[in-house]
Amino acid sequence: MGVITSLFAHKMIAAAGSAVDQRSLLASVGLDPEAQIDPKKMLVDTVYYDLLERMARMIDVTDLGIRTGESMQLDEYGALGLAWKAAPTLLGSYSRVERYARLWTSVVEYELRPANGGTLFILHRTGERRLGLRLSNEATLASAVSLSRQVSPMPFAPLEVHIKHRPPRTREFHERYFGCPVLFGSDLDALLLSPESLAQPNKLGDKGITEFLDSHLEGELRQVVDDATIEKLAKDVIARSLSEGIPKMGDVARSLGLSVRSLHRRLADDGLSFRTLTETTRKELAEGLLRDERYSLSEVAFLTGFSEQSAFNRAFKRWIGRSPLAYRKVLLGL
Repeated sequence: MGVITSLFAHKMIAAAGSAVDQRSLLASVGLDPEAQIDPKKMLVDTVYYDLLERMARMIDVTDLGIRTGESMQLDEYGALGLAWKAAPTLLGSYSRVERYARLWTSVVEYELRPANGGTLFILHRTGERRLGLRLSNEATLASAVSLSRQVSPMPFAPLEVHIKHRPPRTREFHERYFGCPVLFGSDLDALLLSPESLAQPNKLGDKGITEFLDSHLEGELRQVVDDATIEKLAKDVIARSLSEGIPKMGDVARSLGLSVRSLHRRLADDGLSFRTLTETTRKELAEGLLRDERYSLSEVAFLTGFSEQSAFNRAFKRWIGRSPLAYRKVLLGL
């Protein structure tokens, strides 16, 4: 179970307009319609996805994620929005999201990765590709473009947009908004950004303010890590990463805002090693997924970091003493 800032729920509902009962929808997920939006107030991710899927039964949501992303304003993100705005270049803005995303979500990680023709800004989010998650991913990518356009001195558009899920009934809204090819059915959820756009100085870039905000955000990030056990935090990151392979300790440490040495030390203080923690996470995740009949055995293998089901079967039998199929039959009384 992860959390997402309630800001996104507010913005999704607002983007739907008068076609929905906004006050009722906000109240249904525990948000006060009269209260000021607080990006630090979190929603459980599945509650957020359920909300979006209820909205989809009320209205056409083909372009809901796009309209939501377009409406996002930097000032709504608190210190992180200010850090985006004050970064000297757009590359600096994206780098701050890559590092500090944990301050507003525990279910998404961002990565900047060199690619042919530019740099990929990748959104990593694991889990069932349900409608709510797909809409959330589209809104996140659209938000990044909206925020870029607010700080760039030149007209901004990605070179390409990559989206893992299948296309909606029309791509018109997506291609018009992003201003570039939108490639559905891709192996990534990502924006491909040109070197020229990333090198552009931000309109309000300020080195002094950036250093101050970075220090503030580092403190907030440390607080997030300190407020939960390092075991739970590291297991959350590992579980979200497994569908793309076994994560490296350095990647997990970076996601937590720690050095590899600090993560190793904190795990050791609790009598843990990164290797055993990864193995435990895979085992626990597999047991949970096998309780849900919606996941085939091959999907469970993939989501727990195995490239082949046979390897998963052997590992699971080593963990539990029986095959995944036998374990599922016992659980479900088959």
